[in-house]
Amino acid sequence: MTTAQGWEDILDQDEQILWQGRPDGAVVISPLSLLPALFGLFFAGFALFWMIMASKAGGIFWMFGLIHFSVGLGLAFGAVFGKPYKYRHTWYTLTNKRAFIATDLPFRGKRLKSYAIDSTSPLSMEDEGRFAAVQFATETYRTKNRTRTRRVGFDRITDGHHVYRLMRDIRSSDQPGPQS
Repeated sequence: MTTAQGWEDILDQDEQILWQGRPDGAVVISPLSLLPALFGLFFAGFALFWMIMASKAGGIFWMFGLIHFSVGLGLAFGAVFGKPYKYRHTWYTLTNKRAFIATDLPFRGKRLKSYAIDSTSPLSMEDEGRFAAVQFATETYRTKNRTRTRRVGFDRITDGHHVYRLMRDIRSSDQPGPQS
């Protein structure tokens, strides 16, 4: 069996690529992105007002407001453009045993995560109209005060129904996938 170029050292001997795709990277303004964006603009606007008022007093004290102004703009633009940017630098691959999510982001570098797809994998699909999200794993992470769990999957893909069917077929097969 021939393996796709670049996958020789990653895939198992009997592993085959069934599907590859990328999430849609379009900017979508939703209530979930609009609230933090508005807060960020308000924060930046207040910092700008403060800097103008402080500059009237003379000196360089007004420059202390620059960090707050930058944080406000970061919140505003990150809420709207953060996920689309991440999606434009993400690639998905599904094999007969695992699902892979590859990212190449500034400051984080290239990352490849694999998730076993077997009879114990939680599988769900959210149909979002033109796009779908197929979730197939969970990750637990710690915050300052508690432990949280997030769903992992292929987000904003155009052929979500096809990918969901492929995963159901893998999950229902008798051969459980490797642990990663």
